[in-house]
Amino acid sequence: MTSAPNTSTATAPIHAAIAGEALIDLIRRPDGSYLPCLGGALYNLCRALARQGVGTQYLTPLSRDRFGRELAAQLVADGVVLAQPEPVQQVTSLAVVNLDAHGHPDYAFYREGVADRAVSAAGLGDSCTALPALQLVCTGALALDARDTAIYLPWLAAQRAAGCCVVVDANLRPSVMPDLAAYRTAVHAALAHAHIIKASDEDLEHLAVPGGDALARAQHLLAAHPQAHLLALTLGAAGAWLLHRNGAQCFAKEAQPLPVVDTVGAGDSFLAGLLAHLLRQSQAAELASFAQFVDGLTADACQQALRHALASASLCVMEQGCVPPAWEAAQARALAR
Repeated sequence: MTSAPNTSTATAPIHAAIAGEALIDLIRRPDGSYLPCLGGALYNLCRALARQGVGTQYLTPLSRDRFGRELAAQLVADGVVLAQPEPVQQVTSLAVVNLDAHGHPDYAFYREGVADRAVSAAGLGDSCTALPALQLVCTGALALDARDTAIYLPWLAAQRAAGCCVVVDANLRPSVMPDLAAYRTAVHAALAHAHIIKASDEDLEHLAVPGGDALARAQHLLAAHPQAHLLALTLGAAGAWLLHRNGAQCFAKEAQPLPVVDTVGAGDSFLAGLLAHLLRQSQAAELASFAQFVDGLTADACQQALRHALASASLCVMEQGCVPPAWEAAQARALAR
């Protein structure tokens, strides 16, 4: 279940801290059996960022069970630093994944009494002040459960106040939330703290954002959260947009259909590629903070980052499960295409 180590980021300064679910995707095969794959949106994002050369810390505890040990081993192999290296007794979350004819996943989650929910606001800590090189923090997906807002919302507010760039990946899973109205409220509460928002066309529909199409809904969502500087809208095979508060709008799409194996982890790889490219641009610009750089993004900088993000997602969908590409592979594809 693990892949070859990538130790290039093992000694890198920590520029990103990630909090959110780590789980096992049980992906149904054509013969009816299930293939266990390491997963979880924020877990995937951690791995994908590290593989793209970003020093990354994972803040959420992992289980002492076999799955938890494998999740931890893969993070370490990819160069991710574990903020809580001691495992906890709670079991690992499971997601049963059924794929349709186009490789799109449908999920059923098992998350009661699990390790990735055995986290507290105190456990997340004050990442932005504890890690001197930290530029961004990110959460989203299942961490936006209304039952966990007392953990994540104060943490997001504190990180933003401390000067970190806050990234929130909406990545909604309404089928597993007991109260959809409360879930939508919790998601919007998290987005209110974000400098960067990532959402798919499906996320905008689940949030009941008004608008005649996905782009109009994304524009409405950005307007509804005035503290956000940048919104990434993913449309699956139809491409992706970047919308900036300064009015810049960029679009990118693959020129030819891809040989899709499945789309597990595609959005996570997209976000990692986007953040990795923006972080490199920020370091070259030598501004005081990453948040300041994002606030002043130019249309050209947005377009370059978007192409790299799309290339990262494209490489992922051509593999089974979430196999995030390295920086070099994503950059080579972005330049070639």
